[in-house]
Amino acid sequence: MSLQAELEQYRNVLIVRLRGELDHHTADVVRFKMEEAILRGSSEHVILSLKELQFMDSSGLGVILGRYKQVKSKGGKMVVCDVNPNVHRLFEMSGLFKILTIHDNERNAISSLEVVS
Repeated sequence: MSLQAELEQYRNVLIVRLRGELDHHTADVVRFKMEEAILRGSSEHVILSLKELQFMDSSGLGVILGRYKQVKSKGGKMVVCDVNPNVHRLFEMSGLFKILTIHDNERNAISSLEVVS
């Protein structure tokens, strides 16, 4: 299975919707797309919507952690939403939830960031 990454700018938030599998085959594409969007856009914050992400390995964790550091260095926040159980377990085991806030859906994620903005 492949990966589709949909990026949408909403005010000062970059919403990244991932669909498919984020693994060593697809990690570089996601890394490049997100990096480019963060650098060239007016995105202060990032929302990762993972409702349709079926699988993720350590390469995917690396991409997320790297973009988290990139956003944080610019004074922004990254949050995740709609995390399916398999990916949720990986986030828990890796400790990513210690640095990333999780929300039930995009609307709640956007609301949390608008309070911060």
